[in-house]
Amino acid sequence: MNRLHKLTLAILAASFACLAQAADAPKTMRGADIPAGDPAPEMKAYAGKKPGLQQPIARTYKEQPPVIPHAVDNFDEITLEENQCLTCHGPEKYKEKKAPKIGESHFIDREGKQHAEVTHLRHNCVQCHVPQVDAPPLVENTFVGNIAASKDAKAKKK
Repeated sequence: MNRLHKLTLAILAASFACLAQAADAPKTMRGADIPAGDPAPEMKAYAGKKPGLQQPIARTYKEQPPVIPHAVDNFDEITLEENQCLTCHGPEKYKEKKAPKIGESHFIDREGKQHAEVTHLRHNCVQCHVPQVDAPPLVENTFVGNIAASKDAKAKKK
């Protein structure tokens, strides 16, 4: 046999071996083919609509950034030059707008120095604060925050 025939037979043998092995390949945990992409989740509506019409959403632990209780889909993008959140929550306007004031920690830089304006470290509000949506949990969750735990402990003492 010449060299071309040997090479062709070797390629065919390897192809059949791969096909046989693919039939016995492990299945994915989700049972879906790997090339099948996950569908995007459906869009959820924000729990609140216009700012100022909803009650603040209770925190589950002391250090939790407050959740935004209103829609933000028609707000401008937050940039270093403009932050629409500060028009209501900034130190100059929060009383007039009857909105919660931005936290004092947002005016402190990495070195602990107090500033008159929001530091660039805390300028992008939606990096920590998220709008609330009415959506079921993605996974089962038994989390109880330290605020709820401390309330339970106080109730047991009484």
